[in-house]
Amino acid sequence: MPHIDTLGIYGIQDRGEFEYPNFVHDHSLAYFHNGSVEKFVQLERLTRKKHDNSLQKNLHNLLKENGLISSSKYDVVFSDNVVGRAFISSDGNMRFEAPLLHKLENKLEEGKCWWYNKEIKGFVLNHELAHIYSCVPFFGKFKENSLLFHFDGGASQGNYSAWLYKNGNIECIEYGWELKYLSAMFNANALSFAIIGAKHFDQNSVPGKLMGFGSFGKYSERLELWLKKNNYFENIWSKKNLFFDKVKNDWGIEIKNFDQRNSFLQDIAATFQEIFNRDLIQKVEELKRKTGADYLYYSGGSALSIVANTLLVEKNLFKDVFIPPCCSDSGLALGAAAALEIEKEHEVNLHSPYLCNIGIEEYQVEYTQETIEAIGSLLIDKKVIGVCNGYGEIGPRALGNRSILALASSKELADKVSVEHKDREWYRPVAPIMLEKNAKYFTGKEEINHLSKYMLLDFDILPERQAEIEGVVHINKTSRIQTVYTRDDNPFIYDLLTWLDSKGVRALINTSFNKRGEPIVHTEQDAEKSARNMKLDAVVLNGRLLIL
Repeated sequence: MPHIDTLGIYGIQDRGEFEYPNFVHDHSLAYFHNGSVEKFVQLERLTRKKHDNSLQKNLHNLLKENGLISSSKYDVVFSDNVVGRAFISSDGNMRFEAPLLHKLENKLEEGKCWWYNKEIKGFVLNHELAHIYSCVPFFGKFKENSLLFHFDGGASQGNYSAWLYKNGNIECIEYGWELKYLSAMFNANALSFAIIGAKHFDQNSVPGKLMGFGSFGKYSERLELWLKKNNYFENIWSKKNLFFDKVKNDWGIEIKNFDQRNSFLQDIAATFQEIFNRDLIQKVEELKRKTGADYLYYSGGSALSIVANTLLVEKNLFKDVFIPPCCSDSGLALGAAAALEIEKEHEVNLHSPYLCNIGIEEYQVEYTQETIEAIGSLLIDKKVIGVCNGYGEIGPRALGNRSILALASSKELADKVSVEHKDREWYRPVAPIMLEKNAKYFTGKEEINHLSKYMLLDFDILPERQAEIEGVVHINKTSRIQTVYTRDDNPFIYDLLTWLDSKGVRALINTSFNKRGEPIVHTEQDAEKSARNMKLDAVVLNGRLLIL
């Protein structure tokens, strides 16, 4: 029997024609062939529109350009969203209608699918499970007796769900909106937006900003009780004076604007983060007791909270914890496609995070040792260099193929990279990339958890070694290390770090190759244009060094 490929689509339309993603964001397309991801793209990388959700307008051209108009060689699977379960392309050639969802199913559901005037078999996987299945291409099939946990701003039937994988079956344990108050602090809270200085169209960037900002403050039990009593001020969108008046009346503090240097505001952000961490851990502990699971697979946008992730790992509740690099909605098409591959009894191969290749399938990375040394020498001379090598990373974080690199030893240089080159806020940290042996050196740990491969954990840096990488040590003395374990992880980065290590440089700044408000660069043309606009010193284009 011939092997039928799988086309995964996350393209549910938003609730209206907005200038920016509102309820729906990060459309994507994934194509599996023989158990491997042959084609993948996050739409924003091609259109250059942050968190783009207009796949309905772009699908025909994407299919045509990639030889996928004919459906005879693939099955189609969609992921849904809280706003609905139907998809129709703008030209009307592709249309899918899923069954009404009255409860969460533990499997794929068959729907009605019309594909260029032909009815074909089409499937839908609920948003919750699509998040969880996005783990499979990076960690393999679920281990026996595993808790599968999804947590985000809102899926299809809730903002969290818990499942038990046992004896080859997935059983739904619970789901709902019980944890909505936690995710809402970071993506739907008027006070959080005001503190960060965000507008509604910034909603997808608020969580990361608030997390970085909160590190400057301290948790207060009294402050938590006050926030809770006032419903976390979540609806003061056009009534900011209500907050200022309450602060003055209840605390005797005069606040007239949202000055991010204000310690009271910093403490609010820190308290939000502490509530999030504590209550999330309590829920996972409850599910652990309920299921007796040995392993945890965790996905959804909330899994980008590195502080909470670190606590989950350090609790040692499970033999291991697995979080994919694309735990945000950017991984939904991939997760849905992986689930259908498994349903068809196709083995899903293990993948690197470098999957974004539609539009750049021909990219090959070629470099010499002389090039490595030239790049390394520029970095030692405190130059800032962009990298655009091979395929782009899936997910929101650059992991060496679409990165900006610089020395990690200088706070001044780190601020220059973040604030001047990237136009980011003063309080946002940059992360380091380093070899495994150096991650052990800076942390004093005998083992470095594998999730650091995807920059998903925080690490305490030894006090006596903080000065060596002061540019990437946050105010709370932690660092979000990306660990490079072997040359197979990323040959170019491994070779560069190895040469630098021989010169006494143990780490580099690694931040995503984009300016604030823009998607990560995709093509060589994007990279060179952005590098010049950001006034970088040089850019690496598929191994070639271009000094600007």
